[in-house]
Amino acid sequence: MAVNDVTTWIPEEYSSEVVQRVTQRSVIEAMARSWPMANNLRHVPRSAGMDVAGVAAGGTYAEDSNTNDEVLLTARKMGQALRLNEEDLADSNLVDVINTKKMDWATSFAKFFDQAALGCTAAENGTTVLFTSVYKSLRTTQSSLGYTADDNYVVSASGSAVTYSDLSDVLSRVETGDYWDEGSALVIAHPSFKAKLRNIRAPQYSGDTGGTPIFVQGQGGDSGTPDTLFGHQIFYTLGAKTHATNTSNPTGNPLLIVCNREFLYKGVRSGPESAIAGADSGPAFLTDQALIKIRARRAFAVAHPKAFAVLEDA
Repeated sequence: MAVNDVTTWIPEEYSSEVVQRVTQRSVIEAMARSWPMANNLRHVPRSAGMDVAGVAAGGTYAEDSNTNDEVLLTARKMGQALRLNEEDLADSNLVDVINTKKMDWATSFAKFFDQAALGCTAAENGTTVLFTSVYKSLRTTQSSLGYTADDNYVVSASGSAVTYSDLSDVLSRVETGDYWDEGSALVIAHPSFKAKLRNIRAPQYSGDTGGTPIFVQGQGGDSGTPDTLFGHQIFYTLGAKTHATNTSNPTGNPLLIVCNREFLYKGVRSGPESAIAGADSGPAFLTDQALIKIRARRAFAVAHPKAFAVLEDA
């Protein structure tokens, strides 16, 4: 007997849970030294230090000639707008559209801010390149600070794996300088370095193929132990990659950065914050479309290039 087909009468079912990307956390937001900003500029004085020399009895003291200057933090805006039909908002009874999109934005912001601060390869222009990144700073001569381009830059051989020598070299570029502090040491790396680091051991003697692991994987979780490299805590971010402009999806080479976190400067002007223009007034009145914008104003600066070293996995 023929079956009476009523499948078209059966309503489709939708879940209230939306499939989203895993929420990312910004290393710069979490670990950089934070400076509150009352407007778009903040000047932080930077001391050039002071020399010392022997003085003979009754002799004349040499006068210090080091030139002091400042670190300038300039707040830049990062944001995005979203347009939604009022009907869709009213009819999406199970799905919290607005808060879902806020979380989506926060994930992209974390990667965008980190990439802008860490891996952008171009010069700062205030629009497509918001800040002078760690990578750009270390690849640029800064004569007034006694830094020559690439002094603290290491690149792995193209097509070769990252080696023990690469990692030891990048750390050595900072740990013997005036701006290193073991208690404030921080390693920032792209997650792709996890697989590379697991297979590297410190040789005990010439020709040794065993040795002690230099990478210690933590137990995870908020109360667990962190990953460490040469005893220094590692934080991972998908933003630790090179790219010519600021983006939440960088396509260049992975980076590993060693630094004194006290010289990783972040300025906080406002946000993250959101604003909603409903469909009942303003320019959206004739379209019945609500507008949502989410934004944050942040600044970033390398307080001194000698407090940083970068390894590029080419």
